[in-house]
Amino acid sequence: MRESVIYQDIVQKEAFKMISCMLRRRFGDIDASLVEQVRNLSAEQLENLAEALLDFSQVADLVAWLKQQEQA
Repeated sequence: MRESVIYQDIVQKEAFKMISCMLRRRFGDIDASLVEQVRNLSAEQLENLAEALLDFSQVADLVAWLKQQEQA
């Protein structure tokens, strides 16, 4: 079951919800284009973002992290 597409979709959606809350609490409202980029991350990338977010001090850190993900 862990590997089913439906399961992965649920995990990704729940991870996105949590990251969205964390981002809003840390930075307030952020640009919709950044939210979309975060929404399109895989569950694994969202997990990595949750950890990286602890070190972010400004939205520019998120932007840099997202660019790094595109290059990987």
